[in-house]
Amino acid sequence: MKRRAFLSSAGLSIVAFGSGFLPSFTPTFAQSLSSASTQRKRVLVCIFQRGAMDGLMAVSPFTDEHFLASRNRLRMSVGEKGLLDLNSRFGLHPAFAPFKQFYTDATLGIIHGIGSSAGTRSHFDAQDYMENGTPGRKSSSGWLNRAASALPSSTSPLQLVSLTPALPLSLYGDHEAIAIDDINNLSIRTNASAAANTSSAESFEQLYAQTNQELLRGAGKESFSTMKLLSPDALKNYTPKADARYPASPLGNHLKQTAQLIKMNVGVEIAFVESNGWDTHVQQGTVNGQFARSARDLSESVAAFWRDLDGYHDDVCVMTMTEFGRTVRENGSGGTDHGTASCMFVLGGNVKGGSVYGTVPVLAPENLADGRDLPVTTDFRSLFAGVAKYHCGIKNTASLFPDWNGQLMNVFKG
Repeated sequence: MKRRAFLSSAGLSIVAFGSGFLPSFTPTFAQSLSSASTQRKRVLVCIFQRGAMDGLMAVSPFTDEHFLASRNRLRMSVGEKGLLDLNSRFGLHPAFAPFKQFYTDATLGIIHGIGSSAGTRSHFDAQDYMENGTPGRKSSSGWLNRAASALPSSTSPLQLVSLTPALPLSLYGDHEAIAIDDINNLSIRTNASAAANTSSAESFEQLYAQTNQELLRGAGKESFSTMKLLSPDALKNYTPKADARYPASPLGNHLKQTAQLIKMNVGVEIAFVESNGWDTHVQQGTVNGQFARSARDLSESVAAFWRDLDGYHDDVCVMTMTEFGRTVRENGSGGTDHGTASCMFVLGGNVKGGSVYGTVPVLAPENLADGRDLPVTTDFRSLFAGVAKYHCGIKNTASLFPDWNGQLMNVFKG
């Protein structure tokens, strides 16, 4: 497998990706931790909402008569158990209630009418284009990997990390990246009391060491030695802040572990997690239903993550993304079909929040893309490049998005 080494077991997954056939982390990770802990880093946390979120249900233009006429079963009004009024034009879905306080506190910004210029309705192609950062053209590298390459050099192999079972396309590239499904399963206990109760990570390491593929074995040992230096006791005994109540979901667990890595000061600068369940063709629901379940999990997970990171808010930015939106008109199955534009959220201590950015026209038929969709009025690269520059400090954002010279969107203070 070209330039990738996969190591998987039940509940355990590492993907190392480097500039050569195998990753090479030098100087040693122990030295890396020492240097990483001397200075806190700016951190970008990206959450990919896979399946294409209905941005018009997440943030509804509730005063638009054309929109209301298009959604007999899916329409919602402002009021008790209904939409949460943001600015007398847009209402936030009640399952996103934890976001409302961030919006009121001006730490959450919403970008509406955002999407890709590629115009595809294929989940797979649209996700690839967004993760590559090259709409209409697939690439061998992801924009987050290119972003990591544009950051000041780091000795930490955890600079670019994904809390996912496998490495996402946005992290592919020449810069070292690692995917970890569960950091606790990567903690290899070495004290005597644990010897009699061998962990899955230990037993799999022993099995892995027996392979006759010398190169892959070397990569595996490098990855294991990397994770050994994340203190097993610190990983096992981590306790979030009292008011940080993470949902018992994959997203909640992965964001909790992301917060853990950030607070350990091990050099994380870009982190990636996934939120699933946004493909709402059938029985999308309103206050309850598939959309509400996914929205509640996302908002409660992010809210717990943000409370857990109290004291780090000026250093961290959370940005969501989704491959495209859904149709303006509901379908015959009580759902919505593949569309074009959606909305995205940006949360951070330095975010100029409390606003709905972007342009959403009156949703009359003549204003719709292909006569059916919310049109893309903000290219996703405008937001991504703006976050890379104004939060991460990357000056040459042109290297992140080849063949694009659009205007950067700045949703940050100052």
